[in-house]
Amino acid sequence: MITRSIQPVLERLVEAYPVVTITGPRQAGKTTLCRMTFPQAAYVSLESIDNRQFALNDPRGFLARYKSPVIIDEIQRAPDLPSYIQSAVDDHNESGQFILTGSAQFELLHAVNQSLAGRTAILKLLPFTLNEAWSHRDIPDLDTLMWTGFYPRIHDKQLNASEALRFYVETYIQRDVRDVLQIRDLAQFERFVMLCAGRTGQILNMSNLGNDCGVSHNTVRSWLSVLEASYIIFLLRPHHNNLNKRLVKAPKLYFTDVGLATNLLGIDSPRQLTRDPLRGALFETYVVSEFLKHRFNRGDRSNLYYFRDNVGHEVDLLLDYGRRVFAIEIKSGQTVAEDYFDGLDFYRKINPSGTFGCGLVHGGDDAYQRSGVHLANHRTVDDLFAWIESNARC
Repeated sequence: MITRSIQPVLERLVEAYPVVTITGPRQAGKTTLCRMTFPQAAYVSLESIDNRQFALNDPRGFLARYKSPVIIDEIQRAPDLPSYIQSAVDDHNESGQFILTGSAQFELLHAVNQSLAGRTAILKLLPFTLNEAWSHRDIPDLDTLMWTGFYPRIHDKQLNASEALRFYVETYIQRDVRDVLQIRDLAQFERFVMLCAGRTGQILNMSNLGNDCGVSHNTVRSWLSVLEASYIIFLLRPHHNNLNKRLVKAPKLYFTDVGLATNLLGIDSPRQLTRDPLRGALFETYVVSEFLKHRFNRGDRSNLYYFRDNVGHEVDLLLDYGRRVFAIEIKSGQTVAEDYFDGLDFYRKINPSGTFGCGLVHGGDDAYQRSGVHLANHRTVDDLFAWIESNARC
């Protein structure tokens, strides 16, 4: 069993709050994390029809059945239950009474914010980081890494990644999207998700996406919201500050798991990925998602942005720490070229006092400093993140 990086944060929050809520995509390992961290806690899943009906029809009797601490899985299946949990928490002023998990962010967080505000801590769990997935094995080549992805079950059960991810997509569409959006033409939505995969790492243009899929702008917005709420994608917002520049205002679209994006693109093997024209965008997806996971695993919210002005100057990733940022360029090439530094050099010139460092993550093997830039390869992203976090507020 792989120990998750977020586990110490979960343990700390359970000691401080009466309720801890963990949300994230399906099969990210939420249940395993909770049961491994608190093996003595009672456990109940609302995916079970019997348990769900009990919670819906007699919530007080349902909660009285269990002694705290209790892990309640897929809490969004009983949307009124958090209100009764609130009463139970207020009656017993103790920490660590309930640990709630859920996969549908819209339903879950609405119920939690309505009923448990001030009583719950909220954690977000994404699939494995690089070091979690390959903690007891040699890290493979980059293309195998991206093709496999980071969903825990693939690594825990040594599943065929292409097959497992295909089943994941089919299950997700049938169970989640049908329930939330009441989509009649699932084939059209599946095409939409595939078109999104082809745009990972790119600035989002909803009009073009809608035209390619044959749906309206409002439908695109609605479908993207559900994909984002289900942690299939995330939108990287542009960084706006007082640089007196005309900046791009649209977000960039990324998949939270590069393996899922690769599968949706129909890439059948790591060898095929090597020659794919979207390899650079997929590498960027992998690196950005690693930084997002590291933030969430610390219990922090995302502080990730990107920079692009109206004439094309761009920095792939900015980590914002208030008045100062760390700028990162991402390149899939194995050889570091001079033009890799162009975006970083431009940004440092226009924001010298607000930039406390720069990094370059590339697809090669080198990791060193060059011209004041921290070079990291794809295997040392966690080391770069640790350095950034330790120096962010110095």
